[in-house]
Amino acid sequence: MNTEQLEKIATGMGMIAALDQSGGSTPQALARFGIPESTYWSEKEMFDLVHEVRTRIVTSPSFNGERVLGAILFEGTMDRWIGGRPAAEYLWDVKKIVPFLKIDKGLADESDGAQTMKPIPRLSHLLDRARDHGMFGTKMRSFVLLPGAGLRAVVEQQFAVARQLLAVGLVPIIEIEIDIHSPAKREAEEVLSVALLEELDQLDADQLVMLKLTLPETDDLYRLVVAHRNVLRVLALSGGYSRQVANEYLARNHGVIASFSRALLEGLTAQQSDEDFDRTLNDTIASIVRASSGHRTVESGPES
Repeated sequence: MNTEQLEKIATGMGMIAALDQSGGSTPQALARFGIPESTYWSEKEMFDLVHEVRTRIVTSPSFNGERVLGAILFEGTMDRWIGGRPAAEYLWDVKKIVPFLKIDKGLADESDGAQTMKPIPRLSHLLDRARDHGMFGTKMRSFVLLPGAGLRAVVEQQFAVARQLLAVGLVPIIEIEIDIHSPAKREAEEVLSVALLEELDQLDADQLVMLKLTLPETDDLYRLVVAHRNVLRVLALSGGYSRQVANEYLARNHGVIASFSRALLEGLTAQQSDEDFDRTLNDTIASIVRASSGHRTVESGPES
């Protein structure tokens, strides 16, 4: 494990950029960026276009390691080049941004109020490739609508796969998204907090994980998770909230930093000049970083 990258993720002040939209979410992401489906005719063209979008973001002067601690990439991005270098190499060697790889293959059908991950075929081969490309860690996503047996199944599956990642020297980002429209969102978050602590307590002292969670209704709900010895960092996903709303939630949760996707791209379009694009991205990153709190000493609770 790269110790410089570990230190940056553990102590840096900033955000983690989520640039990992895959096949299912890519058309919507491109449409929000001002590229409608009518402008491309194949999956290859679609992924070529989304790589152009990601390249424009990553190579922007506003996207730098002073404020962006890490970036989560789609597998297809890992296999492509940016600025004349392999994507992960460009991120770290040029920008000093720690690279992560999205490894899940989407969500299974809903069961008991939640969606676990689909099986990940040839996982060991994918992890070997991730290490060969210089990835620091990985990200995998599950989705929860209601508290119950499904939520517990999600947590158990996530930590089972996380142990496989830890065994090969990769740091897992465990992403458990709770539907922001759930009628039982607050209750689901409370159940999740307890379940996470139970699983974290079973890890060995040297097994470090990261967590990516929906911003909770109860401020500082995850304070014990943030302070846990096995947690390298707790990240917040925007989950469909606007950037303004997500930032407001984020600022009230001490020790949590942003890992936004849709909220990061809000306001960016393919039609913008480079000057307007960079200015918009700069303002976006600045607002998200201001809302992020990197302090792990949260036992005293929110500031008065």
